[in-house]
Amino acid sequence: MDTLRIRPRRLRASAGIRAMVRETVLDPADFIYPLFIVPGQNVKEEISVMPGTYHLSPDQAVIAAKEAYDLGIPAVLVFGLPEYKDEQGSSAWDSNSPVQQAVSLIKQALPELVVITDVCLCQYTSHGHCGMVENGKVDNDSSLDLLSCTAVSHAFAGADMVAPSDMMDGRVAAIRSALDERGFSHVGIMSYAAKYASAFYGPFRDAVDSAPQFGDRRTYQMDPANAREALREVALDIAEGADIIMVKPALAYLDIIRQVKDNFSLPVACYNVSGEYAMVKAAAANGWIDEKRTVLELLTSMKRAGADMIITYHALDAARWLRECNKA
Repeated sequence: MDTLRIRPRRLRASAGIRAMVRETVLDPADFIYPLFIVPGQNVKEEISVMPGTYHLSPDQAVIAAKEAYDLGIPAVLVFGLPEYKDEQGSSAWDSNSPVQQAVSLIKQALPELVVITDVCLCQYTSHGHCGMVENGKVDNDSSLDLLSCTAVSHAFAGADMVAPSDMMDGRVAAIRSALDERGFSHVGIMSYAAKYASAFYGPFRDAVDSAPQFGDRRTYQMDPANAREALREVALDIAEGADIIMVKPALAYLDIIRQVKDNFSLPVACYNVSGEYAMVKAAAANGWIDEKRTVLELLTSMKRAGADMIITYHALDAARWLRECNKA
């Protein structure tokens, strides 16, 4: 057979043909937009290490959430910076804390927007770890009640879903039981099932003042070298009652996203984390890359790898660019 009769370039000949045969289609409905909530009113301050993202007071968070919703983004993921910190992280479940206030206001203003809350203690503890510290070590089991209290407080505020990111063993089961016992069986759990001890979290830790005051998080977050362990973690979280499972970070773990997608039937989320975002912003600011093309290519790679939803700080810009492409 004359191999020149087979010409793959025929299917790349025009924008229309390329669109017809495109295997992976990115859409604003794929995105979840993170929000950083701080105490106060009328606060909107750009986060220097993450250009284009902001610290927002609860009232300003409503405006940002509406902007996302109007662009076709179906969900936000809410993080908080508290007014006070202590050894237990008790401000995490304080009904007057910024996260709880923001969730309530957003749901009142935008009842159809899905509000997901991050459940962890690192922003709220004086030591910066994701659980209770006893005798200089993060104690798994004593942390579970505190995480459960936090999740329940978010549900009372109106959260549609909670997302435990602490990586304590058994936290999904503990949170599921606590929610069910308080009448919140309808509130879902998006589990940070495969969360790696990554170098890509640096800007986020600056943004929420959550760097550990001693040691590191490698005794509870996953070793970046491990893949089979990720599947075990995912399986455990599913057995404990997770509704959506997450891989974090995304770019260096596209292989993990694909393995999770191929091995489990639950929806898969990935987190395009702060370091990934900051690298793109820095390179674009220096004129080294085309920001729009780079962002859309990276987000497409995550969806192509198997992610059903992508948590990304690029969400607003990407949604606008996709709308422009569709209009063209």
